[in-house]
Amino acid sequence: MFRTLQKHKFKFLSVLLLVALFAVIRAYEDNLFYDPFLNYFKSDFNKLPLPKYDLLNLNVSLVFRYGLNMGISIAILYVLFKDVEMIKFVSILYVFFFFLLILSFFGIIYFYESHNNGVLFYVRRFLIQPIFVLLFVPAFYYQKQSK
Repeated sequence: MFRTLQKHKFKFLSVLLLVALFAVIRAYEDNLFYDPFLNYFKSDFNKLPLPKYDLLNLNVSLVFRYGLNMGISIAILYVLFKDVEMIKFVSILYVFFFFLLILSFFGIIYFYESHNNGVLFYVRRFLIQPIFVLLFVPAFYYQKQSK
């Protein structure tokens, strides 16, 4: 295992640095992004009405945060697999999932208000956390191994 680590130390350090960027984004999320739902979901949100929010600022913030996470995730996938076709495919998937999630997020807020807070919590989590990279890395690793 140590020989494998020595052989791929640049790849390992690059991925480690990119994962550290995820941690920095998470650590400074209060300062970097407008998100009144951060504190809302830290409380007992099932019994509270939705917080007041500025639609434009929230939209811009969600796009910015998803874009940062998407860029870092794609960089991790490129460092690990060096496959440009796969990166193009993943980019299309990220954009597709973004539109699906953002429409779901605002649809839940608009149509269900505070009656479906659990679903809103998880849809928002997929928008603001780099969950897709946790799914794509093993999926593409398996695909590469099976070829």
